[in-house]
Amino acid sequence: MMLADALRQAAVADLDRLDAQMLLLFSLGRDPNARAWLAAHDDQPLSEEQQVRFEQLCQRRLQGEPLPYLTGTKEFFGLPLKVDRRVLVPRPDTETLVQWAMDLVDTIAPSRSAPVRTLDLGTGSGAIALALKSSRPLTQSWATDASPDALAVAQANAEALGLTVSFRHGHWLAAVTGEHFDLIFSNPPYIETNDPHLAQLQHEPLSALVSGPDGLDDLRHLADEAPRFLVPGGWLLLEHGHDQAQRVRALLERAGFDAVASRTDLAGIERCSGGRWLER
Repeated sequence: MMLADALRQAAVADLDRLDAQMLLLFSLGRDPNARAWLAAHDDQPLSEEQQVRFEQLCQRRLQGEPLPYLTGTKEFFGLPLKVDRRVLVPRPDTETLVQWAMDLVDTIAPSRSAPVRTLDLGTGSGAIALALKSSRPLTQSWATDASPDALAVAQANAEALGLTVSFRHGHWLAAVTGEHFDLIFSNPPYIETNDPHLAQLQHEPLSALVSGPDGLDDLRHLADEAPRFLVPGGWLLLEHGHDQAQRVRALLERAGFDAVASRTDLAGIERCSGGRWLER
C-alpha cells in the first residue's frame, strides 16, 4: 500500500484528513506536522508494520480518542508537551490565562527585589506553569496536583524542557500550607455533572473535568481559600466555562477580591476571571 492509498482509505472511513495525515506521519516515525514531506512522497510504500500501526491509530481516533494521546505530544504556548490519559489535553483557550499571568508578572516584578512567586493549582501536564516559567524565567514557580500520575507527567515535561518548578502533591491549596504567593492561577474542573457533552470527553480523566451540579464547586473552593495564600496585592486567576464568567466574578467579589475582571479568548468568549486580594 502506498501513502496515498492509506490516506484514501482513511477518507473512506470518514477520518478527518489532517488527523489522517498526522497519524500517517507518526506511523512512519516522522514529525506529525511534516505534511509537506507527505505530499512529496505520496507514492512511497508502507511496510506491513507501518500499515497495521496506521490502521490501529485511525480506528482509535474514529472512536474519539484525542489525537495528542495517539501521538503522545501536544504543543502549548510553543512548548512540546508529553501527554497521555493521565492528564487533560492542553487547550488553546488556556493560553488566555497564561498571557494574563505574564502581564501580571510584568507588572509586579519591577517593584520587587525578590522573585515573583507563582502557583499553578491542578497543574495536570504542567502546561500553564511551564509556559509561564519558560516565558518569565525569573519567577519562582510552584505547581500542585491531587493526582500522583498527573504530577509524574508534569515533572517529566519540566525535566525534558529544562525548566525548574517546585511540584507538590495534594488537594488544591492543602499541598502548600504555610506558603504565600504573588499570583495563583488554575484551570480547574468546571463542567456540570450532567453536562451532555461529557460523552465526547470520555477518554480524558473525569476528575479533571467535572465539578458538581453547577460546575462551580472547585471554582467556589478556590475563590474562598486562595486569600489565605496570597500576599497583600496578590492575584487569583481562574479559567472557567464559556458561560460562567458572570458567576465566577460574583464568587470572587463575594470572597472579598478587588479589581475583579474577566478576559476573553481569541473567539471573544470570557474565558478567565480574576481579582486582586487586598489585606483586610
